[in-house]
Amino acid sequence: MEKTFAKRYWPTIVGAIVGAIGGYLYWRYVGCSTDTCPITSSPLNSTLWGTAMGGLLGNILQPNIIKKNNQDK
Repeated sequence: MEKTFAKRYWPTIVGAIVGAIGGYLYWRYVGCSTDTCPITSSPLNSTLWGTAMGGLLGNILQPNIIKKNNQDK
């Protein structure tokens, strides 16, 4: 049976969403106010960086999560 895209890559998608929220919150509460920091001086850059890092982390954890879910069935 063919899995849908969202069902197959849900750890990566969730990681990207959580990373985007985390990146924005980092910019909002910690970010650089002098415009000398290339990532944290802009909300867009900080959010995109958080999305990429969260997606990568979710992708790294994806095989372990899917394997564990398949063993539980």
